[in-house]
Amino acid sequence: MKNRLKVFRAMHDLTQEALAEQLGVTRQTVVSIENGKYDPSLPLAFRIAGLFNVKIEDIFLYEGEPGKFQGYPPVAKKESLSKEST
Repeated sequence: MKNRLKVFRAMHDLTQEALAEQLGVTRQTVVSIENGKYDPSLPLAFRIAGLFNVKIEDIFLYEGEPGKFQGYPPVAKKESLSKEST
């Protein structure tokens, strides 16, 4: 996942260490997120967005293909459900 954390950090004149301290994480975590080597947990992403007073999607940019999530079975369309009910 791409992110703009470094840009937001620079806009607020924060060092990696200062940002890490405010978020309650290590500097290495901030470095790893900025370099795209680590995707933050959802609670951490919310803390980051909250700190900069922006939406999560303003900082984190999803790169995957839409509709390619493989974790859940596909949801039946409304037409299919109504036909099965009758």
